Amino acid sequence: MAAFRYEALSREGQNSRGTLEAESAKAARHALRMQGLVPLSVEAIAGSNPGTHTALWTRRVFSAAQRASWTRQLAGLVAAGLPLERALAALAEDMPTEAQRALLGHLRSEVSAGSSFAKALALYPQEFPATIQSAINAGEQSGKLGLVLDRLADSEEAEHELQSRLLGAALYPAIVSVVALCIVLFLLGYVVPQVAQVFTASKRSLPLLTTLMLGLSGLVRSYGLAATVAIAGGLLALQRALQLPALRLRWDTYCLHLPLLGPMARSYNAARFAATLAMLAGAGVPLLKALQSAGDGLGNQALRADVQEALASVREGSPLAVALARSGRFPALLTTFARLGEQTGQLPDMLQRASAQLSGQVQRRATALATVLEPLLIVAMGMVVMLIVLAVLLPIIEMNQLVR
Repeated sequence: MAAFRYEALSREGQNSRGTLEAESAKAARHALRMQGLVPLSVEAIAGSNPGTHTALWTRRVFSAAQRASWTRQLAGLVAAGLPLERALAALAEDMPTEAQRALLGHLRSEVSAGSSFAKALALYPQEFPATIQSAINAGEQSGKLGLVLDRLADSEEAEHELQSRLLGAALYPAIVSVVALCIVLFLLGYVVPQVAQVFTASKRSLPLLTTLMLGLSGLVRSYGLAATVAIAGGLLALQRALQLPALRLRWDTYCLHLPLLGPMARSYNAARFAATLAMLAGAGVPLLKALQSAGDGLGNQALRADVQEALASVREGSPLAVALARSGRFPALLTTFARLGEQTGQLPDMLQRASAQLSGQVQRRATALATVLEPLLIVAMGMVVMLIVLAVLLPIIEMNQLVR
């Protein structure tokens, strides 16, 4: 069945809009008439043929915040007793973009055809990762889909909030750095050569600082563009090289041992891992499958490899806390809470607490680092500008002394 968007008139003359599934446009009009509606327009939703699911989306339809909001709304409707098919239809009408309405129409078509919601989501892995699919599947099997959707929304909102705070902490230093670099390059590439022409024409010996600044200015003017192209090419080459599994593993391992940034990276990844594992375990997903899905959601390949080793140990009968502690790269706070959770039988709750504390640590460290970097960057920029100004002023001061 395909999805169609319609506009129709009721018997009372009221305008009605929505979506429905039918074999053809003719069948869709017939279905509307059976409902007592007079169809004004019936249009097929682009790409609504179920056979084209895997090639529909080349770009993300939902952002992380939009997906969390949509999940929260769906959880409310399902928890209120509305059938899943009707809940998807109701949400599809309120979606702000055509792509989002089409995606929900496809999901509704799959559910109407008898597919489970988890299988429908599995058709769009770029929109709904394996962790979401596993949680939804567990919710459907346990009959607690509304509760699982609510926990999913909590998890996604917490992750989005953490990312937003980290971005906010890094944004100001990044802007200051870019502006400072642009100002310095402008001074060296344009202002210094213009002023220096006045002094070089007199054929007098220039101060050492002025000479050095003129040499640096010449390098910027002669090789600035080539250096920019080389840096951009190097970054692109590095990005391509990091797609190789072996090199990516070494790079991620190196990042975990960087001063200042390494502990933040470990805490950030551990917080995401603990939150995902808590959500899946709380939804009723078996521990081994939950551990696999939570590990697959990690962006750091070194920690992902550690989770795979821990998975093998847990499968052999080892406690989760012991298996995670063997690599030595997960924070001790995570392994401690995992041990307490296993001992008390409250593993999901303890993992959620560990995630909250690790997220708080990351936010505090990021804020402290940004607080220190901001004045340092401003002072460094001021010193560089001061040196450039001194390089220009020193010859003027010497000329005034000679005149006197």
